[in-house]
Amino acid sequence: MNTIINLLTTPMQTRVDVFDRIFLVFLGLGALVGIVVITYTLYNAYKYRDTGDAGDDEDLPSVGELPTGGKGGKKLFLSFGISAIIVISLVIWTYGMLLYVEDPADEGESAQEEALNVEVVGDGFAWSYEYENGVEPSNLRVPAGERVWVQVTSGDVWHAFGIPEQRVKADAIPGEYDETWFQADETGQYEIQCYELCGEYHTSMVSTLEVVEPDEFDQWMDDQLTMSFTMEDQNESRVTDGYELTLDHQETNFNETYTADEFENGSITIDELEHAGPYNVTVTPTDGQFEPIEETDVKSPTDDTFTLEMNETESNANESDANDGGEN
Repeated sequence: MNTIINLLTTPMQTRVDVFDRIFLVFLGLGALVGIVVITYTLYNAYKYRDTGDAGDDEDLPSVGELPTGGKGGKKLFLSFGISAIIVISLVIWTYGMLLYVEDPADEGESAQEEALNVEVVGDGFAWSYEYENGVEPSNLRVPAGERVWVQVTSGDVWHAFGIPEQRVKADAIPGEYDETWFQADETGQYEIQCYELCGEYHTSMVSTLEVVEPDEFDQWMDDQLTMSFTMEDQNESRVTDGYELTLDHQETNFNETYTADEFENGSITIDELEHAGPYNVTVTPTDGQFEPIEETDVKSPTDDTFTLEMNETESNANESDANDGGEN
């Protein structure tokens, strides 16, 4: 009982709160109406029962005879009037609750921009996710207690993105975006399903919503925006000088160069990134002894090792020195 009272009196925050409140109100009113109707029916059945004590002068109805009287239908008018008031009130109240689901009262445009926004794409009987910073996890991960906006679309046929336990459902239509939101207050894992019959493997089009504590989410996101690089020679020994590494993001203005002095024993970890990728990675020799290296479409998190090969001039010089040493 305390749980029901708390649910009805506490402010709404999540979609689960809204639909649970609607369910409880309809359940409560339905139960109340049922109790009143059944009680009134039993009362009249008892009150007007045939006891066999009727006098000869009493005018009793016979089977099949239509009743008369009723005081002008006052009871009927009163019952219909009360029912109409209840039904209309429920329609207005429910509509207001559903308007909150469509557009939460405490959410403005700027608040939504600052919230966690995720693009969801249904394609090939699978769901893919991309955060605004380019992070693309295998499962949808969000912080507990924070509102999340999702923009849903499809890459092939019609799908429907749904999280049953969070009361979330949005159409995934090719070429269009359907926007909705949710807020999960309890940590844990929740199943993501497809609610549109989309093909042979429709039932296997499932994924997982992972709700974690905000601090854990922040740490996870930082890990997704981390890139590590190690420089080795052909003998798998660390190279500590003679090069610089440049990171160039393909979609933003990020372009940074890291010299060999910033590497620690030939290795560097870059964790000040704001976008996951794609990056162009270029290793440029500073003294001309190595061949340059270029990699494209590199995304974080990554831990790559580059093998620095000597250029042809340096390689020939080393071979010549080796031969001279052998002759001596």
